[in-house]
Amino acid sequence: MTTTPTPRQLRRWRRYLADERAEAAVYRDLASRRSGEEREILLALADAEKRHEQHWLDLLGPHVGYPLKGDLRTRILGWLARRFGSVFVLALAQRAEARSPYDGDADATDAMAADERIHGEVVRGLATRGRNRLSGTFRAAVFGANDGLVSNLALVLGIGATGVPAATVLFTGLAGLLAGALSMGAGEYVSVRSQRELLDASRPDPASRQALPHLDVDANELALVYRARGLSQADAEQHAREVLGSLHPEAETGSVSTVDDEHETVGSAWGAAFSSFGFFASGALVPVLPYLLGLTGVAAVLTASVLVGLALLVTGAIVGLLSGASPLRRALRQLLIGFGAAGATYLLGLAFGTTIG
Repeated sequence: MTTTPTPRQLRRWRRYLADERAEAAVYRDLASRRSGEEREILLALADAEKRHEQHWLDLLGPHVGYPLKGDLRTRILGWLARRFGSVFVLALAQRAEARSPYDGDADATDAMAADERIHGEVVRGLATRGRNRLSGTFRAAVFGANDGLVSNLALVLGIGATGVPAATVLFTGLAGLLAGALSMGAGEYVSVRSQRELLDASRPDPASRQALPHLDVDANELALVYRARGLSQADAEQHAREVLGSLHPEAETGSVSTVDDEHETVGSAWGAAFSSFGFFASGALVPVLPYLLGLTGVAAVLTASVLVGLALLVTGAIVGLLSGASPLRRALRQLLIGFGAAGATYLLGLAFGTTIG
């Protein structure tokens, strides 16, 4: 016996239908900006959403009505996917998949709820690829901008609180900008360069693969190589037997790809250096802007604090988006840390100075 759906059920099913169509469109738009395996994966996700769409079409039957628009969040995601298709969009899609409404919904199947969870992991994997490609430069950019904002705000507020003339505060801020940007750029270059050299030292020697066909199968010293790389004795011996059985040197490629992936994650030394220099300088310029515009005293301090606060909120939100975490929480954390450091320096300036000029 078929029961007639209630108006409330029909509204919910139409909403689900619209959302599934919108999500499938997002994946197709993302796929249009990619190639190879990533494109195939995204198109497969769109096909999966099509199956969910068909479920709601079957339930609605003659009650489908006029097509609805997807929810605002999904429509914004689609707009971003069509124009950018970047790791930011994938990170947002990852968060969207994590908010599946099908858990506990009697009209959705268990398979659909499970699909949504797996979709989230698939998107997480794609987003991780993008994060790995930009993580070295992005890390330098975020650290540079945040350090420039916080350190120069602390410097400007600390010096300004002593009561020195506004011109002194301005030149101190500009000196802090240049010195800090050069220091950050040089530090990032040395840091990334050193890390890449350490990874190079861990790369397997290509010449050693040429010796594989000539190894003593009974002694099987190749297993020691895999044990040294972290495999258990049993797994190492099994893998060594497989490699020796094939007698193809190119079969032993796993460790090289791991090192290559780590190189990709670290980024280039020059890229990190220039990114850190540029973003530190741009961040450090913000607290100085009020003094460049001729403001002095309390007006300059308040204006600098507001501008830096807004910038800290933006950088924190970007980190939250890329990490798949709450943008608001990351933004507030960035703001509290930055203002805490700057506020401590300002209080020191008041303690050792006179009054704000």
